[in-house]
Amino acid sequence: MSASTLPNETVLEAYQAMTPGSAKLAAKARGLFPSGLTHDSRHFDPYPIYVERGKGPVKWDVDGNRYVDYFGGHGALILGHNNPKVMAAVHAALDRGTHFGACHEAEIRWGDLITAMVPSAERVRFTSSGTEATLMALRLARAFTGRQKIVHFRGHFHGWQDHVSNGFSNHFDGSAALGVLPGVASGVLMADPNDVAGIDRIFSDHNDIAAVIIEPTGASFGKMPIVPPFLAHLRELTKQSGAILIFDEVVTGFRVSPGGLQQAIGVTPDMTTLAKILSGGLPGGAVVGRKDLFDALDFDITKARGSEKIGHQGTFNANPVSAAAGITTLEILSTTDACDRVNAYGSALRAKMNEVLEDEHVKWGVYGTYSGFHIYTNPDGEDIVPSKFDPVPFVPRMIAKKKADPMPAKVRMGLLVNGVDVNPSPYGTISATHGDEEMTLTVDAFRTTIRALKREGAI
Repeated sequence: MSASTLPNETVLEAYQAMTPGSAKLAAKARGLFPSGLTHDSRHFDPYPIYVERGKGPVKWDVDGNRYVDYFGGHGALILGHNNPKVMAAVHAALDRGTHFGACHEAEIRWGDLITAMVPSAERVRFTSSGTEATLMALRLARAFTGRQKIVHFRGHFHGWQDHVSNGFSNHFDGSAALGVLPGVASGVLMADPNDVAGIDRIFSDHNDIAAVIIEPTGASFGKMPIVPPFLAHLRELTKQSGAILIFDEVVTGFRVSPGGLQQAIGVTPDMTTLAKILSGGLPGGAVVGRKDLFDALDFDITKARGSEKIGHQGTFNANPVSAAAGITTLEILSTTDACDRVNAYGSALRAKMNEVLEDEHVKWGVYGTYSGFHIYTNPDGEDIVPSKFDPVPFVPRMIAKKKADPMPAKVRMGLLVNGVDVNPSPYGTISATHGDEEMTLTVDAFRTTIRALKREGAI
């Protein structure tokens, strides 16, 4: 079940009325975890929903409310919740054992699929998360080039590790984020997305750049879009300078296309970081790339060279259960049209949501590429035509925002009340199980939310 707001009921009142079980669990969680949370993105006032189960494109919370799900396991569930083939593979793997502390055949099959699908993947190193993958990628780049500095784009997220903690949501001047050593932050050069003159100037001023790391669709799966020609320019610039180009495809890998964004646009980086879809909804990550970049991890090669080897452990690297889920997921993506279908759904949904905005005379914009959508709530009151909205000129102001915009949270709550869950921004990732029914429910929920917020005077 889910609730719609009554004429005299606010969205907040409706949310609280339909989620007493979540409220009770949240109160208990606050005595256990900072802010009662185990992940920052789940922060939501007055409290988040607590989910009990999921199937395909939907999930149910502890109060029995049903939601069309665009949170999608933080983007990991391109095949939806509880895909039968993935779950069968996971159960079979569990029956064999969760951890052997040894090499196993499944890791080889997993690596084979990755190298066959991802253009940049000559070698693979598994990790337990996307954060670990970006950490290893940057270390490999510094080791290979003998240089120290990395270029990080403002607004881009590459995990919570120290080298890229500044410049994501704050510290855009490059100063050290709280708890990060100033010496670490000083090795990071901050750049603006899509700024060709700016990135050229950085390379002109610094001859010790080891790597450039970037979310290739732009921050948060295109919330702050990167234009493809900028990626081509980065490719040439890094080749000329000897710096390593790293695509962070933790979100876009196996989603934009079976080979990620690099396959879709024909720009191949030196290294790529992967997670989320890689492991079929279970924990896991990987860094992949040119063989010569990975030689510093090789016992025999470093011994023959007489050079130092980079040590890399990780109790759950290439975990056999994650491998089973990952293998099955990648096999499905590489042999079906799942990526094409989620991308087509994304295009149709964005268009229909913009129709709602135009019908309701609300100057916002729903935008995105491939299988994602973002709702720009226009905090500055610009004269926007929803169906013609181009977010690229708005990227600098998205980065420079001085205060939090309360509207995204209101939109998300309205959607929850009407049976749809999205990420807080608000934005959503689509699965291959979303279909016509979910499309209709989503558009109707969006329209009802807009009207409810109008009634409250929020719009």
